[in-house]
Amino acid sequence: MRHLILAAAALIAVPASADSITDTVAADTPYLIDLYKHLHTNPEISGEEVETAARMAAELKELNFEVTEQVGGTGVVGVLKNGEGPTVMIRTDMDALPVTEETGLPYASTKTVTVKAGGTSGVMHACGHDIHMSSWVGTARYLAGNQDEWSGTLVMIAQPAEETGLGAKAMLDDGLYTRFPKPDHAIALHDAAQLPAGQVSLVSGFAMANVDSVDVVVPGVGGHGAYPHTTKDPIVIAARIVDTLQTLVSREIDPQQAAVVTVGAFNAGTKHNIIPNEARLQITVRSYTDEVRDHLLQGIKRIARAEGMAAGLPDDNLPEVTWEEIYTPAIYNTVEQTDQLEEVFRARFGDRFIPAKPVMGGEDFSRYHRADNDVESTLFWIGGVPSEAIAAVDGDMSKLPSLHSSKWAPDPEPTIGAGVEAMTAAALLLFKE
Repeated sequence: MRHLILAAAALIAVPASADSITDTVAADTPYLIDLYKHLHTNPEISGEEVETAARMAAELKELNFEVTEQVGGTGVVGVLKNGEGPTVMIRTDMDALPVTEETGLPYASTKTVTVKAGGTSGVMHACGHDIHMSSWVGTARYLAGNQDEWSGTLVMIAQPAEETGLGAKAMLDDGLYTRFPKPDHAIALHDAAQLPAGQVSLVSGFAMANVDSVDVVVPGVGGHGAYPHTTKDPIVIAARIVDTLQTLVSREIDPQQAAVVTVGAFNAGTKHNIIPNEARLQITVRSYTDEVRDHLLQGIKRIARAEGMAAGLPDDNLPEVTWEEIYTPAIYNTVEQTDQLEEVFRARFGDRFIPAKPVMGGEDFSRYHRADNDVESTLFWIGGVPSEAIAAVDGDMSKLPSLHSSKWAPDPEPTIGAGVEAMTAAALLLFKE
């Protein structure tokens, strides 16, 4: 790590290098904005990123990367070897969301998709993965064109299916760390809907949460609403479960530990005067540590079964609690690497650098470090909110669209520019290990 400290000091001490990156990125901006608009207009949902992946592969091939396609589905891996040195992996995600765009942009998406629940939905990059890809391409273009500034192996990966939490695992399962050079360092960025466009933000340690989706099926004995004494009302049992779940975090988890249990859906019944045979709950569970995660999941199961027993349900017909074995693990920004990147970002961006706080959202970039703890890992944020939008709400960012909103429209030029600058500066530091 002493090497990283010296490298960071060297980057900070040489403003000419910073000017070189800034000037090169500025000159490349028109190309990247055109790319961004193309990607924004032509989004593809998780696991179906065929045309998007082909474009990412084509961009890398133009830069003389050794490119492999269809890794973990539609994933793309590009390798550029440039002498001795560390291996740095830079990741972008590619998938869009089944959200009908309402931004009013001239390059808005008009794509549609058939959704699992039935019917159709629009498709848009409501989470900003088009920003991510454009910044990723810009970084690849800089590093490929300035190989005298670094030495080592650059691995660029374009990952599918981040929104479903399956893409990183699929690429790892398909041999990302065995078929290709295993990274010493991994970096990624994410746009932010709570920061002005062009700002950069970073936090060491836990940055994003474990994400589990829990389903609870509450059985009952249905009947006429006028004669509830002849039934076992699953709505009442489910309501008691929801109520008791509120104590799981407030009374069982250390207040200094992060934990969230949110019931997002409560479905039961068909008519005013009918007590149904079943109620269903859908719950999102967020945590940072594995210990807290396990306590929350087991606690939900315990509470649901106990409320069923209290209502007089038989032991062989108690509420059933299930969750997926594959979940999105918490992002842990390895401290040594992340602290050094913060030094570089502070020097480069000045008051445009904003210290971040951990959030309870999820991102499967976490899997690249979790798959091998020797891989140093950092995800940072790039603000995307247009200045005129901030002015229109007198600076109250809570009034503006969030990520996943049909109205989320980042300001592409300053957002992508900052993304390429930050990612390039980070990579150059890590190559100087």
